[in-house]
Amino acid sequence: MKYTVKIADTTYEVEIEDLNQRPILARIGDETFEVTPENGRAAVKADSHQPESVSKTAKQAAGGAPSGTTSGTSIVAPLPGTVTEVNVKAGDSIQSGQQVCVIDAMKMKNAIRATRGGKIAKVGVTAGQSVTHRQVLVEFEA
Repeated sequence: MKYTVKIADTTYEVEIEDLNQRPILARIGDETFEVTPENGRAAVKADSHQPESVSKTAKQAAGGAPSGTTSGTSIVAPLPGTVTEVNVKAGDSIQSGQQVCVIDAMKMKNAIRATRGGKIAKVGVTAGQSVTHRQVLVEFEA
């Protein structure tokens, strides 16, 4: 399905295959973002079939608050940007949905949230650091 999303004064055409999939895969032009809605499910207006709010996380999913995608043992950046906050450290026990860090991308702050609970083994980023799409942000203990 294609949606038109307006952010500030810029309009984007977003293509989403399945709103029930987690994370949601959203395509904007040639780029694909992994998006996870903050409340865990997409809010859809019955009359327009368009999402009321979807945050990038990855993407994005996003998140996202955008949530980072979790490969089972790590959380990766759902989009490129600059890390402005790191909210966890090695040794912390976190729960699913807890904010791990914030990535600033295109003048938008994207809270990256854990999609699973566990103990943090390693934090791979620091505040002020630039990150690329799918760069590892946090690793969990096995």
